[in-house]
Amino acid sequence: MRSIVAVMVICFFGLKTQAQAVATPAKDIDKMVVITNLDYDMGRIPFGKPLEYNVTIKNISKDTVILKDVVAGCGCTTPKYRAGEKILPGKSTYITLGFNGSASGDFTKTADIHFNDGTLFKQIKFHGFAVADSTGNNKPVVNK
Repeated sequence: MRSIVAVMVICFFGLKTQAQAVATPAKDIDKMVVITNLDYDMGRIPFGKPLEYNVTIKNISKDTVILKDVVAGCGCTTPKYRAGEKILPGKSTYITLGFNGSASGDFTKTADIHFNDGTLFKQIKFHGFAVADSTGNNKPVVNK
């Protein structure tokens, strides 16, 4: 019984140490790229109206950085990007983040940008306030 408890304690601390190691690389990416619109304010938006905005990524390192993946925090956010794109030193690229507008009131959404082999990442977010149409029935606003 003691050996089972000892193994469980060792596994717990091993997993905790591993989890801390995964979070650390996010700081290193700040030495490699500059990202605009890390916390983008969409302001007041009509409920149900899709919107998009761009996030610019500039390589400030001496090495090529690869845009591996963009993972949205939920299904209401759609990223557009070129997976595997090589960003040369001094050069920039962009990601377009789309939001379907399916929020009511205050909202905050996130996306994780993964670089190189996927261990380097940066989280970005956008926020705003969704308002119902003028009738107050909280149905999506219809564009005419």
